[in-house]
Parts: sequence; structure tokens; C-alpha cells
Amino acid sequence: MPKDASLPAAQYIRMSTEHQQFSLDNQRFVIQGYADSCGFSVVQTYEDGGRSGVVLKHRGGLRQLLQDVVGGHASYKAILVYDVSRWGRFQDADESAHYEFLCKSAGIPVHYCAEPFVNDGTLPNMLLKALKRSMAGEYSRELGVKIFAGQRNVYLRGFRGSGGRPGYGLRRMLVSPEGNAKQLLSMGERKGIMSDRVILVFGPEEEVELVREIYRMFLEEEYGFSRIARELNGRCIPYHDGLPWSIDAVRTILTHSKYNGWLTYGKTSRKLHSKEVKIPESNWVRVPHPSAKIIDDATFTSVQNRLATFTINKSNDQLLDELKSILAIHGRLTATTIRRTPGATSPASYRQRFGSLMEAYRLIGYDVPVARLVETRRRIQHMRLHLMLSLQQMFPDELTIRSRGGRTRGWLRLRNGRKISVRIALQPGNILTRSAWYLRRAKGEGRWTALVVLMNKNNTQFEHFFVFPSLRDREVYVPADSPLLKKGTRLESLSLFCQLVKGVRSARKR
Repeated sequence: MPKDASLPAAQYIRMSTEHQQFSLDNQRFVIQGYADSCGFSVVQTYEDGGRSGVVLKHRGGLRQLLQDVVGGHASYKAILVYDVSRWGRFQDADESAHYEFLCKSAGIPVHYCAEPFVNDGTLPNMLLKALKRSMAGEYSRELGVKIFAGQRNVYLRGFRGSGGRPGYGLRRMLVSPEGNAKQLLSMGERKGIMSDRVILVFGPEEEVELVREIYRMFLEEEYGFSRIARELNGRCIPYHDGLPWSIDAVRTILTHSKYNGWLTYGKTSRKLHSKEVKIPESNWVRVPHPSAKIIDDATFTSVQNRLATFTINKSNDQLLDELKSILAIHGRLTATTIRRTPGATSPASYRQRFGSLMEAYRLIGYDVPVARLVETRRRIQHMRLHLMLSLQQMFPDELTIRSRGGRTRGWLRLRNGRKISVRIALQPGNILTRSAWYLRRAKGEGRWTALVVLMNKNNTQFEHFFVFPSLRDREVYVPADSPLLKKGTRLESLSLFCQLVKGVRSARKR
């Protein structure tokens, strides 16, 4: 027990889901009572709201705590945590012990305020703490099994999970446990009563008819995925959120069984944030869902039969012979040339079969003119680095450039520790019929503040700057009128960068 009545301490609090709205307050209350009784004064709080305790990478609060402690920047002498499970439900108990050991080695012990043992290193208490760590990890494993069984049962009863997009041409309908309709759910809207369920129903009539038109183009016109996407984009028909149609969007509509009135669950599994694995088709859950049946059985079966004759039944030699024929006709090979060749296998299929288009080109002896592509990439990388250096020179006391070394991307870091991802969005003018930018996903940077730079038409100069509180996107095309841009704040002058970044972050916290 500390003798100094004002010994400074930090508290770490965490709740697992957003539904535990009182969890953080309860932890603060218990920790404060422990601090008062033991002579601590809480001077700093680290918080992870709505974060699983299974892995460290998703917990910014705990990572910042460990960074401050190991880096010698901590202004406190102890760390107060509600219990062992709040510190983490790591599947390997040694991982939890390792993070605690880092703190203890730095002279900052961890106190578990609601546990029946004292974390003093004595053998009985060490054994009890080890047992509690194992129980915390086992709780997550058992909970995962129960959640999977519960979700599987929901699907078996003919209902659907409440989250996720319903799909183009479909909408989510909230129903009572007896199946009585209540209301349509908007994008991002969730059910408010746990016993309510969700089903899929027809969306707007124009979307439903377009889904049927896609099936007709594929069967009667014998259009491929890419040609259907080009046709729809040429008509200026928007996909989700105003984005253009892509090959993947068309493929999903033509292959997903929900358009034929079937729900499918359990195609993949990713338990406790482990690597996703594919489940054998014999173990999938498939149940009829007639309220969403846009495509009749005969049409859907015909489409699947035609799809089966595509790449899956073609040998490697047949695919390579196709490439040679396309090369003989056009004199060169590009993904666009392949897409626009009637009856040709899609570039995505070549990537899936051979690993990449470059490898397929190599196998037929085609010397790929990659010099121009490499030069463009190097030029953009140089422009990105120059921008980061310019910002650092403008704000030498506020910004630093960080990198993990090697070929990894660098990032900006504010003096308060906030990380800023710098994203360059190019204009793929040869693909889209309207002005838009291609924004690549930055792996591991989804929760950081993001500076997004939109390039000009020729991708030679910066055109617009936007600052986002965070940017958890996949690889997407961003039209000029995209709702995504409205989530950011336009930066009119680089001289206002730090002021805007701090303002955006503070606005998010409020």
C-alpha cells in the first residue's frame, strides 16, 4: 500500500461493446473508491470504448499506456484497472502477463481494484491471478461459440442478421418475433428491441427492375461482368452511395443466392480475430427467404450454369491461348483491353488463376511495359514525401514524420501523439466516364486522422485537400459528389493544417 496520500496513478478502463453504456462509469466508480482507500490520486485516464479485449492492435488506449510507460513518459506511479478481464481477455495468458510485466519493469505496478487478491507477487495471489487470466480468455472462447450458435439459429428461423448492407435492390425490414412487419431500416440503422428480427424485402421498383435487367443482359445479350458495369455507368445509373458500378458489384448480384430467395450463413469463419477461413459448402446454413426473391429459379439456375462454363472449366493453356489471341488483335495487353474483348475471360479470373496479370503475361512471353507504371508510382511517392516534408517544415514544433522502415509508408505524428495518414487519390480517367478519384485502402490506418489529397486530371499536381477524423474505407472510387467527401473538411491552405486537424479531432471527441 502506498504511504503517500497523493501518489499519482493512471486508470485504464475498457468496455467490450457499445451496448455497455454504464460499464465505463461503473469502472471509474470502483477505481475511484479503491484510489481513495489506498491513497492514490488519479491523474490520467486511458480508455478503450467498445473494444474487444482479445487483441492489442485494436486498443489504442492500452497501446498508448504501454508506449508512455516503456518510453519513460508516464507521470504516475501506478496503474489502476477494474479487474483482470478489463486488462484483456487474451487467448494466451502469457500475453496478458507480458504487458503487465512491461509496466512493472518500468517501476509502475498494476493494481486490480475489484479482484479478491492483492497483486503483490506472493505465490497464492500469483496463482489466483493466473487462474483469472485463463478464465478471462476462456470466457471469450465460450462467448464466441454461443454467439455463433445464436446467429445460426436466427438464420434457421428465416431471419437475417441486423447489420450489413442488404444488397442492391433489397432493403432490411424490421419485424416482430412473430414476423409482423414494423418498419424499413435505413443504412446504419439498427433494431432497438433485442427480440425484434430483420428480414430482406424488395427495394425501390427501379432497383428491382435493374437487377432483373442485369440478369437479362448476362443471359440474353451474353455480356460479361465488365461490359455490364460499363453499360450501367454509361447510363449514369449510380450504385451504392453514388459510386459507379464495378465488376465485383455485378458479380455479387449474379451469384448471390439472396436474389433467388435463399439466405446463406457460415461461408467463412473468423473466430476471436483470427485469420479468416473458408467453410466447406456442406456446412453452410441455407434457408428459404421468399420475401427477397427477385430472380426466379429457372433464370438463376441458367445464370449459374453459364458462370460454370467461364474460367472454372478452362485449363491454364486455354486461358493463355485467349491472351495470345487478344495480343494478336490489339498488339498489346492491358486489363482494359481484356475487359473490352467480347467473350474474353475477365482480368480478375487471370489474377485468381495465375496470381497476377503480370505472371500470365510472362507465361505467354509478353514483355510487359511496366517502366511507365513504375515511374508513375515513384513520382507519386516522391510528391507524397515532399508534401509531408513541407508540412513538417511549416510546423517544426508540432509535426514529425514517422516510419517503420523498409518499404513501409511513412506517416505524420502530432506532438500529442496523434497519427495522421497521408493518402493520395489518383484520377483513373480511362475507366470512369465522370470525374472521380481512386482511394486505396491504407492497411492499419483506418482509425487515424487522414489527410486525403485529390490529384488533378493528369495526376501531375495536387488539386484538393481534405481532412477526415478517420477513414475506415475499402478500395473505392470517389466521385466529386460522393457523400464520403462530405464527411471530411476541406483544407483551403496548408498553413491551416495543424489548426484544422486539431479542430476536427476535438469536434469528434465532443
